[in-house]
Amino acid sequence: MAVREAAAGPRGPGRDEETALLYERAHYRHDPCWLLPVPPRLCLACVLELLPEPCVSLVRKKHVLSCFRDALLRHASLVMQLVAQDQRICTHFISMLFGLLCNVEDGSVIDLCIEVLIQLTTQLKLEQTVHCLLDECHKELCNMPSMRDSLATLTLLGKLVDAIPPLADKLVMEHSNLMEHLLRGLVYPNEGVRASVCYLYGKLYSSPVAAEMLSGHFREKLCPLFLSTLDGAQTKELQINCLGWLRQLLKYDLFVSVIMNESSLAESTEGVEGPPGKTSLPLVLKKLLLSRDETLQVASAHCITAVLVHSPTKHAPAFIHADIPEFLFEHLSSSSEVLVWFSYNCLILLAEEPLFFSKCHTVYGIESVVRSLQGSLRMNNTELHKEGLLLFAEILTRQPEEIKLFTSSTMCRDAGRALQEAVNSPVLEVAAEAVKAISAFLRKDHQSALPVQYRELRALLEAMLNRCADFSQTPLNRRPLGHASSRDSNKAILRRGKFLLSTLEGFRNACRLAMEFQSEPSAHENPFTAPGAEKEDTLEAFSEFLLSACDSLCIPMVMRHSEQATQPNLMEVFLSILHSLFVIVPHMKEKFSKKLASSSFIRLTLELKARFCSSLSHSDLNQVCSSFLYDMSLNLLSAPEKTEPPSQEELSAVSAFLQHGLPEIRSRSPESLAFLSDRQYVEGIARQRQYCILLLFYLAYIHEDRFVSEAELFVAVQSFLLSLQDQDERPPLTVIRASIYLLAICQDKDDALDEDLIYSSPVDTARKVLIVLRTFLRRNEDVQVGGLIRGHFLLILQHLLVEHGASPSGDSGNLPLLLSLLSLVQLKNKSEQELDSMAMKLLHQVSKLCGKCSPADVDILQPSFNFLYWSLHQTTPSSQKRAAAVLLSSTALIELLEKILALTWTEVDSPRTALLCSAWLLAASFSAQQHDGSLQVHQTLSVELDQVLKVLSFPKKKAALLSAAILCFLRTALQQSFSSALVALVPSGAQPPPAPEDTALAPLGTSQVLSLVIGLQNLLVQKDPLLSYACVACLEALLDYLHARSPDIAFHVVSQPWNRFLLFTLLDAGESSFLRPEILRLMTLFVRFQSSSVLSREEVGHVLQGAALADLSTLSNTTLQALRGFFLQVQSMGLLADESTAQTLHVSLEGLSPSTSSAEPPLDMLCLGGVAVSLSHIRD
Repeated sequence: MAVREAAAGPRGPGRDEETALLYERAHYRHDPCWLLPVPPRLCLACVLELLPEPCVSLVRKKHVLSCFRDALLRHASLVMQLVAQDQRICTHFISMLFGLLCNVEDGSVIDLCIEVLIQLTTQLKLEQTVHCLLDECHKELCNMPSMRDSLATLTLLGKLVDAIPPLADKLVMEHSNLMEHLLRGLVYPNEGVRASVCYLYGKLYSSPVAAEMLSGHFREKLCPLFLSTLDGAQTKELQINCLGWLRQLLKYDLFVSVIMNESSLAESTEGVEGPPGKTSLPLVLKKLLLSRDETLQVASAHCITAVLVHSPTKHAPAFIHADIPEFLFEHLSSSSEVLVWFSYNCLILLAEEPLFFSKCHTVYGIESVVRSLQGSLRMNNTELHKEGLLLFAEILTRQPEEIKLFTSSTMCRDAGRALQEAVNSPVLEVAAEAVKAISAFLRKDHQSALPVQYRELRALLEAMLNRCADFSQTPLNRRPLGHASSRDSNKAILRRGKFLLSTLEGFRNACRLAMEFQSEPSAHENPFTAPGAEKEDTLEAFSEFLLSACDSLCIPMVMRHSEQATQPNLMEVFLSILHSLFVIVPHMKEKFSKKLASSSFIRLTLELKARFCSSLSHSDLNQVCSSFLYDMSLNLLSAPEKTEPPSQEELSAVSAFLQHGLPEIRSRSPESLAFLSDRQYVEGIARQRQYCILLLFYLAYIHEDRFVSEAELFVAVQSFLLSLQDQDERPPLTVIRASIYLLAICQDKDDALDEDLIYSSPVDTARKVLIVLRTFLRRNEDVQVGGLIRGHFLLILQHLLVEHGASPSGDSGNLPLLLSLLSLVQLKNKSEQELDSMAMKLLHQVSKLCGKCSPADVDILQPSFNFLYWSLHQTTPSSQKRAAAVLLSSTALIELLEKILALTWTEVDSPRTALLCSAWLLAASFSAQQHDGSLQVHQTLSVELDQVLKVLSFPKKKAALLSAAILCFLRTALQQSFSSALVALVPSGAQPPPAPEDTALAPLGTSQVLSLVIGLQNLLVQKDPLLSYACVACLEALLDYLHARSPDIAFHVVSQPWNRFLLFTLLDAGESSFLRPEILRLMTLFVRFQSSSVLSREEVGHVLQGAALADLSTLSNTTLQALRGFFLQVQSMGLLADESTAQTLHVSLEGLSPSTSSAEPPLDMLCLGGVAVSLSHIRD
C-alpha cells in the first residue's frame, strides 16, 4: 500500500508544484526516462519544449529554469547522464538556452540563463558544446545592430572565459574579429556594456598567450581608450571591472611600459592645448585613492604596487610627482587592515626611489608611520606588523643624512617605544623585522634631536637583547634521529643565527652611535636634567651600559651559538663590536681586554682567521680580526698586572709589527709553531709575522689560555731565538721579554736539557740571552717565572760545578750573569716567604761555589753574596735559621769571608768596595743568626777590632755604604757584648795592657769609645739616609753597652756639647726635619739619658707640639714607630710640662696606629750600587 502511494506521488500543494514543472501539452509523449526520479521532479524533455514556447509565461519559464539550475547543483551526475547521452540533445539544449538569453530583457532571467549555460558547459566538458556556444555568441554579436543588446552576450562570454580559462586563447585565435566589437563596446555610452567589455578583456588578458596575441591591439588601439574609460567611470561596477582588467595588464612588463609611456605623454601635455583623451594612470589611481570607497582605495593601492614591482626606479617618479605618497601616508590611519597593508606595500616600493626622500615625503609621513605602527601592533595581524616594520626600516635606512627625519626628541622617543613594543612580539618574524628596524633607527642623524634620549635607547637595546637571549635559549625540538629531524634542527640553528646576526648589527650601530657622539659635546648629557638628579641620560652612562650589555648578553649568546655553528659574517660583526668598545669606554679597555684574553678570545680569533681567511677569502673578517687583536694586544701590554708598562718607544715598535704582521696570520696553531721554528733565512715581513705569533702566544699564556703544547712551544721559541742570532738581529724588547717568559713557562715540559740556550749555546749567544733575561727580570715581577728559572738554574749550576769543580773562574763569562739573574729572581720574591727545598738546594750550591773562589773572583762573588744575603733576609725566622745553618756549615765560605773582610783596611775606594760591603753585611747577618739561634760553629771568623774602630773613627766620604755595612757589623757585636761564638775579635798586633778605668769596657778602651763617637757624629753630618740609620742604630747599641758597664762614661758621652751642635745641624734640613726617623731616635737617646744640655725640657715640648700639629697620616710606618718611641720615652721620663702637653701627647698616641698611614710602604730589599741591602737590617 505504501509503495503504491509513493509511486502515485504526493498529493495537495506538492502535486500542483510538480504539475507546474511539466509541460502538460507535450509531457504525455515523453519517455519516463527524462523524468528526474528525485526532487525537483523535473522532466528534461518538458524543459526543452517549454522554455522556447512563446505562449508560456516568463514567470513560469523562470521557475522551471530555476528548478533546472537547482537540479544541476544537487544532482549534477544524474542530469548530465540524461543530457549527455546524445550530442544533438546537448547542442539543442545550449542553443535553446542561448536563444532564451538573447530574447528576454528581464535581468533575473538573463542571470539564470547565464548561470545555467555556464554550469552545463563546464560540467558537460564537451569541446563541441563549447564551440557551439562560442559560435552562437560570435554570430549574435556580429548580427547585432546595437551594442546595447550585446550586454547579455558579453556578460556570458566573460563568465564563460572565467569558468574555462583556456577559452581565452581560443576566443582570440578563432574569433579575432570579435575584438573590434569589444572595442566598439568600450566607447558605448552605457556603462553596463562597458563594464561587461572590461570584464571580458580582463579575462582575456589573464591568459599569457592571449595577452601576447593582443599586445599589438592594446598598444595601437586600446591603451588610451582603456585609460579614459577608467578615468571616466562613474559606476562602481565599471570601476571595479576596469581595475580588475588593469591588474591583469600589470602582470606584464610590456603593458606596464605601454601604459606608463602613455601616462607620461599625458603628463607632458597637461595644461597644453592638444588632442583630448590623454589620461595619466598615476593621476587616475590618485583619484581612486581619494575616493571614500574602501574597495576602490585598496584596488588602487594594489595597482600601484603592481606597477612598481616591475621597476621601482623607472616608474616610481611618476607616482611621486603625482603626490601619491602623501595620500598613502594618510591612509595609514585607516581602520581597514587591508588598505593599511597595501599602503605599506606601495610605500616600501616607492622608498626605493631617491626622489621619494628628496621630495621630503618621509618627513611629512614619518609621524603617520609611527602612529600606524603603534596602532597595528594592537591588532592580531602578523602580516600587517611585518609589513609596517619593513616600511619603517626602509625609511630609516634610506633616509638621506642631510634631511633630518625626526624633528623633535619626542617623536624620536615615540618611534623607539613603538620598536620596543614590536621587538617584544611573541611572533619571531615580527620581532626579526623589528630588530632590523632598530638597527636602522640607531643612526646619528636619527638620534640628533636634542636632548638625546639615552635612557630610551638603553631600554630599546635591552628589549632587543633580551628578546634575542630568550630565542637563543629556547630548546631545539629534538626528535628521533633521522635526516628530516637533522634538517629541521639545522634550519632552527640557522634561524637563530640570522636573528642573532640582526641583533648584533643593531648593537654594533649603537656602538657606532656612541663613538660618533663622543665628538659632539652637546650630545654628552641632557641639559635639562635637574642638578641633583642622577645622571642616567648621559653618553658616559650609555657607553658603560653598552660594555655591560656586551659582557652579560652579547658574548654569552655568541659563544652559545658558536658551539652549534660558526658564521663568518656573524663573527665579523661580533668582533667589530668588541673592537669598538675599546674606544667607547677607554678607561675600561685594559680591564675588558684582560677579561677577553682570559676567556680565550685570542685563541678564538686566531681560529676564525685560520678557518675562514686562509684562502684570502672573507677579507673583511680578516681585517676585523686583525684590528681586534691589534688593539687588545696593545691594551694588554699597556697595563700589565705585575710589571711596569712598556715605554712609549717599545709600544710604538710593537704597534708597527702588529700592523704589518697580524693580517698575514691565517694559519692554525701547528702551522704557526712550525713557522716560528723555521731556521732558514727569514725576510722582513715574515719576521714581523713571527713577532706577532710569539706575542699572541705570550699574551694568551699570561692569561691562562694555553692552547698549544708547551713542549712544542718551547722548541719553537728556542729555534726563533737562534734564528735571530744567526741573522744577527735585534728584535723589539717586548718580543725578547715574551720569548723569555714562554721559555720559562714551558721549559719544565721539555726533558732535553742539552737544548738549553744558556748551557749549550756559544758564549756570545748565551750571554745575549742572559742579558735580555736580566733586563726582563728587572722590569717584571712574575713569581711563576722566577720559580721556573730557579729550578732551571739549579741544574745549570750543578753541571758547571761538576765541570769546573776546582776553579769556577775558569768558566765562561756566563756564570756571573747567571748568578746575577738568580739574585734578581730572589729580589723579586715576596718577603716573609718560606724557603722551599729548591731554595735550600740553591743556597747549598751557591755557598759551595763561593767556597771554591778567591777574593779576586769579584764578578762571581758579588751576585753570589747578594743571593745569599737576600735569601737570609727575605724569609721567615724559621727559614732564616735553616738557611744560616746551611751557610755556616761551609767552612770554605767562612774562610773566604774572613779574607775579604781583611782587605777592607787596604782597599777602601777600590773596585772591590761593593764586594766588601756585601761581605760585612753577610758577616753581620751570620753573627746575628748564629747568636740568636745558638747555631753550631764549624769555623770562626776573625776580625781585627781596632781596624774596625779606626775605619769608623776616620771614615772616607765616598764610602758611605761600606761605612754603613761595617756599622751594622759593629752594632751586632755590641748587642752581643762581643760574645759571639762565630766572630773572634782579635788585636791587630801587640797591644799595651789596658788602663784600670778601661777594664770594664773591654775589649774597648775609653779613647776608642770617644773616637768612635766622634766618627759617628761626623758620619751623621753627611746626612746620607742609609748611613744615618746605621749610625743611630750603632750609637744606640754603643750607649746600651756603655751603660751596662760604666754608666758614668755613657752619660759623659751623651752630654758632650758637640751633640747639641750635631742635633741642630741635622734639624737645619727643613721645617719638619725633626720628623725624620733617625732624628727622632737620636732625640729619644738624649731624653733617655737625661741630657738636658743637649735637648732641654722646653725644646721637648716644642717637638711634641709640632708633632701634634703634623698630618700623621702622611708619615711612613718607620717614622710613626720612631715618633711613638720618642713619646713613650718622654712620658716615662716625666718631661711633660703641663696638662695640655699631656693631652696633646695622648691624642697623638691614639692616632699613631700603623694603619692610619696613607704613605706607600717603602721597599725593604734594595740593590744599591750592585749591593744587596735590607733597610730593616741596617736600621734595626
